[in-house]
Amino acid sequence: MFDTLSEKFADAFKAIQGKNKISESNIEDALKQVRTALLEADVNFKVVKSFVNAVKEKALGEKVISGVNPEEQFVKIVHDELANVMGGNHEEMNFDRDSILPILVVGLNGQGKTTFSGKLSKFLKEKKKKDVLLVPADTFRPAAKKQLQVLAEGLEVECFDSNLDLGPEKIAVDALNYAKEQKKDIVVIDTAGRLHVDDELMSQLESVKKAIADKKPEVLLVADAMTGQESVKVAKTFHSSVGLTGVVLSKMDSDARGGAALSIRHATGVPIRFISMGEKMKDLELFHPDRLAGR
Repeated sequence: MFDTLSEKFADAFKAIQGKNKISESNIEDALKQVRTALLEADVNFKVVKSFVNAVKEKALGEKVISGVNPEEQFVKIVHDELANVMGGNHEEMNFDRDSILPILVVGLNGQGKTTFSGKLSKFLKEKKKKDVLLVPADTFRPAAKKQLQVLAEGLEVECFDSNLDLGPEKIAVDALNYAKEQKKDIVVIDTAGRLHVDDELMSQLESVKKAIADKKPEVLLVADAMTGQESVKVAKTFHSSVGLTGVVLSKMDSDARGGAALSIRHATGVPIRFISMGEKMKDLELFHPDRLAGR
């Protein structure tokens, strides 16, 4: 992804090729092209305005560094500001707790929540050496339980046999009690989604979080990177209702325009924790703003 955005940035940088120094007049064209490229990538317009202003201010305030041409300086300023908009540095969750860590996986239908739950279990088992319990808590879509059981079997991770006749908050509490008995480190709870944000879904998620609040759960929203600004609206709604601690961008292997990756952190203040690509269980990466800016 980001191929189109990369090409347009390259064109913008050509506007100051061969110049002796950065000035307001010779970066004006470059900034216009950067602004247009970001808007076409479906980046939130407030983020674009803030970004362009920050780049301009830094570029005009920059001292000319001996031996570095103005184009290289401008490219570095844009790169650093892109990373800054996406959060600056990777912010990892605290996986090393004395008590069990519950992770609530939330989001709309079709965003890849159940697949991500499996991928996260694999990541935690292999990279963090954690004993994980996967918990199906989607009482709207019983097929999600079977999907999670199949994933768990392939990953050799235990899947809690949730009673879907109970409410999701009761399932979560029962699963945590079971995890304590079995000395599990982390409990990944795959919650229900809907095709759209609605009051019933939100009140259900609030109930689940409230039921396990004493365990200080992480709440990760899985958002489809292809939906651009729509995913920013969804993130804001979930954050104001449930209180997110992180975002996961799914479908990052698509030809998505990239707007979600560049907008969500700035618009919500919630860190992007992971990027998920493809259907394979290994296709999960920690999110590093500087690396994505480099791309």
